[in-house]
Amino acid sequence: MKTILHKANTRGHANFGWLNSFHTFSFGHYRNAERNHFGALRVLNDDTVEKGMGFGKHPHENMEIVSIPLYGDLHHSDSTGRSEIIREHDVQIMSAGTGIAHSEMNANKDKAVKFLQIWVFPKNYNIEPRYEQKTFNPANRQNQVLTVVAPDDEKAVWINQDAWFSLANLSNGFETSYNWHSKNSGVYAFLIKGKATINGQELEERDGLGIWDTADPLQIKAGSDAELLLIEVPMELEAA
Repeated sequence: MKTILHKANTRGHANFGWLNSFHTFSFGHYRNAERNHFGALRVLNDDTVEKGMGFGKHPHENMEIVSIPLYGDLHHSDSTGRSEIIREHDVQIMSAGTGIAHSEMNANKDKAVKFLQIWVFPKNYNIEPRYEQKTFNPANRQNQVLTVVAPDDEKAVWINQDAWFSLANLSNGFETSYNWHSKNSGVYAFLIKGKATINGQELEERDGLGIWDTADPLQIKAGSDAELLLIEVPMELEAA
């Protein structure tokens, strides 16, 4: 088994006033040759956008872009004419494919919005751009691991990659495990809240842990009430 630990305080950081953003991997002005990606996982940004502010329309292509609001509401609009509100407990994915432009604005005039934006390299390039979002009842991830992004699960949002995202809300002292979907995968665990131990490694809030080269289930124990995101991705990139 191989692992890599990214403590929360080692992430890249940019604060523009309207946007406070932490970067687990190289992004924007943050460049770290040792943190360009984890397998097919390219970006994991932890963003806070002030009330009424946001990202103006900008282009993407050939990237799977997942947004997970943690607090507040996010307004998405794009060059297809789509206009959607992404709320807490929603998960949204945009397959940029051959190219799409979108904007992401704080939909609230009275509070900030906090969300994770995650980029994954696609399995197939130059597909027609697509969009999907679903709402997931938080009760369904209480002391269990809930799949929210998958290529093979109609209850999750679909992704153009052999990748699976899972969320779990764990009570203090609760123990569970995570079974791999593919022997070619690695899992990047991101602790959203609280404390937890994964395969003996203690994690605190906003720490990240990458694990690969093992077929054994991951052993997870909450050290407090905790919220966890697990991102399973291919470790080798094979674009078609």
